Amino acid sequence: MSEQPNGAPAEGQGAPAPAPQTPQQQPSEKNAAPAKDKPAEKSGEKKLTGAELKAKAKADKAARRAQVKDRKEVSKAEAAVSSSPQQLGPAASEVKGKKGKDGAAAGQGGRPLLPKTVPSAVITEQKVQIPECFSHLSMAKRIPMTQADKDVHPSVLALGQQMATFSIDESIARLKATLLAFKRVIQSYTTPPGHTLARHFTPHVLNPQIEYLTACRPMCFSMGNAIRWLKLQVSKIDMDASEEDAKRDLCLAIDTFVAERITVADEVITEAGSKLIRDGEVILTYGRSSIVERTILLAQAAGTKFSVFVVDDPYERQGQQLAKVLSAEGIQVSYCGDFGGLTNHMRRTTKVLVSAEAMFSNGSLYARAGTCDVALAANELHKQVVVLCETINITERVSTDSLTYNEIDPERGQAGAFRLLFDTTPDKYLQLLVTELGTVQPRSAPDLLRKLEEFN
Repeated sequence: MSEQPNGAPAEGQGAPAPAPQTPQQQPSEKNAAPAKDKPAEKSGEKKLTGAELKAKAKADKAARRAQVKDRKEVSKAEAAVSSSPQQLGPAASEVKGKKGKDGAAAGQGGRPLLPKTVPSAVITEQKVQIPECFSHLSMAKRIPMTQADKDVHPSVLALGQQMATFSIDESIARLKATLLAFKRVIQSYTTPPGHTLARHFTPHVLNPQIEYLTACRPMCFSMGNAIRWLKLQVSKIDMDASEEDAKRDLCLAIDTFVAERITVADEVITEAGSKLIRDGEVILTYGRSSIVERTILLAQAAGTKFSVFVVDDPYERQGQQLAKVLSAEGIQVSYCGDFGGLTNHMRRTTKVLVSAEAMFSNGSLYARAGTCDVALAANELHKQVVVLCETINITERVSTDSLTYNEIDPERGQAGAFRLLFDTTPDKYLQLLVTELGTVQPRSAPDLLRKLEEFN
């Protein structure tokens, strides 16, 4: 008997051939369908009509959609928690359990946790829940570079991440960094065939950069003023000018703007502010501001003998660094980490020196949250409050409260722990406004705006 290669006997030699099926044994599709329905008929179930089957299918589809939606919401919530731990509280890894060296999530005693240890309800509770009365305000957030527009320049991508993480925080620092990044965008720009720079650059190149920066963190007022100025410069470009000439003129205009409205302006303000500090005075300042720091150091370099009292923001503690810098320069410094003894400290103070994030046209001061408390305490004890502000920070907008314009602290954006980054101080609590155009009353801000329009 011959064998197949696998050792099985050949067909017809020792292995009986399968019996052919008769037509009655071969079920057809027509006979198969009734066979499936027979158990239902025997069990007494009622056969559904076409309309009922359609309604049932529709209900099943809606249920599946609801399940998919729930899973997406849970995934988004977990991504929001784990993507930006510095902004939205503890990371997802911290909620679920820290990972050991082997990469497994470790619980108490180093034992690995099961994937289902944390229910989905815990993750969904970490979603940002902004109170309804603050829903109109924006908040800084990290935008993944993969989600940015393809036309966003690499330098702008890096700047957006720095702003979202508050590596660049002060308004003037953000303004200067933004203009220099836009300068690189202009230098790398090439006008497409059939277009002109004046018509194509703003909508197709500049606007995507602005939208990305705004998505990372809301623009400050100085950035808004400078961007309007830059768009105006682009619109003024001669249609017949070559691309190289137009790009050179724009870059030169940006350099001039930075030099005049930022560098020289800061020098004039610090010099004027230092002259307001007299011998024997006690200067109180809040938090840390670069322009206030330079003003105090310039006054000390001029030989003025005075002391400084630093009241710090309890949430940021930047005043500690200011106290260290001033102390290292030989200035007598007292430090307070919160507002606990603000009134007692204000009694020993002769003058309050603060900086402005912006100045509204009605003379109100927009500054770091807590500045209004300092100004109120100074007003009760009849202490002079001096504000240092570049004119690029002055806006034509008007505000009398801290809710119209503000920004939510990304680290404290939950309903249970909520904080705004800025507050608004009415002009009646302020005495002097020091700008590069002179020292005026805070309510004279509209006059400064008119001077700027005449200058431009």
